[in-house]
Amino acid sequence: MRVLVVEDDLSLAELVRRSLAAEGYSVDVQNTGPNGLWAATEQPYDAVVLDIMLPGLNGYDVLKGIRQAEVWVPVLMLTAKDGDLDEVDAFDLGADDYLTKPFSLAVLSARLRALIRRGSPIRPAVLMVGDLTLDPGSGAVTRGETAIQLTRKEFALLEYLMRRAGDIVPKAELLDHVWESAFDGDPNIVEVYIGYLRRKIDDPFGIHTIQTVRGRGYRIS
Repeated sequence: MRVLVVEDDLSLAELVRRSLAAEGYSVDVQNTGPNGLWAATEQPYDAVVLDIMLPGLNGYDVLKGIRQAEVWVPVLMLTAKDGDLDEVDAFDLGADDYLTKPFSLAVLSARLRALIRRGSPIRPAVLMVGDLTLDPGSGAVTRGETAIQLTRKEFALLEYLMRRAGDIVPKAELLDHVWESAFDGDPNIVEVYIGYLRRKIDDPFGIHTIQTVRGRGYRIS
C-alpha cells in the first residue's frame, strides 16, 4: 500500500513516515502544498494524509485541486486547527476523514486502514439518494424541486450519511467524523441532529429516507 504524507513539520512527517513504514506501507513525504498537489495528482496512492496549514498552498486548496483533477484517492485531513467549521469545510471539499493534532499514531493507522478498505470509487459532484440531492461544492440541498436550508452541522451529517448511502453507520462513527474524535459532550447529540434532519428532508414530503437500525446506527436509503 502506498501513502502520501503532506506535512510541513519535518519531525512530525518523519515520525508518521516511520510509523507507517513499520506497518508495511510505502510512504512518500512532501512538505509544501504545491509539491503535495503535484504528487497526489501525478502519482498513484492508496491514501493521502494532508495537513491544512502548509506553505505555498494550504491543505484546503490542495484538496480542492486533487478533486478538480478527478483524483478520488481517500484523503485524511490532518491539522492543528480545531472546530466544526474546519471539519465541515474539509468534507465540503471532498475529504474522507479528519484528525486533529495531537493524535495517536495508532488511531491514524486505523483510520488509514479503514479508508483504504473502503477504496476510492468515483464520486459524483452532486450526491443523490432518490430525489434528494446534496451539492458539496455549493452547499445546496434539494428534494425534487424544493430547496432545503440546513445548518453547517446538519449539512455535514447529511453529507456523511449520503456518502455512505445504504450502509449502516454507527453513532460512534458519526460522532467521530461529523463532530470530532475529541468530542466529550452528550453522545445523544446525534439523535438530536438526526431529528433535525428528518424534520427538514423527510417529514414535509411524507418520506422516510433516514432509517434508525436499532442497536446499530443509522442508514440513508
